[in-house]
Amino acid sequence: QVQPVESGGGLVQAGGSLRLSCAASARMFRIGDMGWYRQAPGKQRELVATITSAGSTTYADSVKGRFTISRDNAKNTVDLQMNSLKPEDTAVYYCNYRGKRWLGENEADYWGRGTQVTVSS
Repeated sequence: QVQPVESGGGLVQAGGSLRLSCAASARMFRIGDMGWYRQAPGKQRELVATITSAGSTTYADSVKGRFTISRDNAKNTVDLQMNSLKPEDTAVYYCNYRGKRWLGENEADYWGRGTQVTVSS
């Protein structure tokens, strides 16, 4: 099983906080960039935040200053701390990482099944 597994979604009032966690497979030979994406009803999936193995981060403009991505390379986990949540943050959030299962394999993208985040006004 190499699919990442997300947890931590739920229902929260506007202004509240949630923390999403994602565990990548321990069987991966190498994991590169990790990130979170989201998809709201009727919209395309969009990038929320990414983090490299060295810790460099990128954020969508809409979440800068409110969301923080972090990772633990030893545990193959990536978290997303979401503060000051807004109703427009409501979406299914997907964990993603790029990696390879063995030395000679090309890197591939792996996606979780998603976790629902709902922010009420």
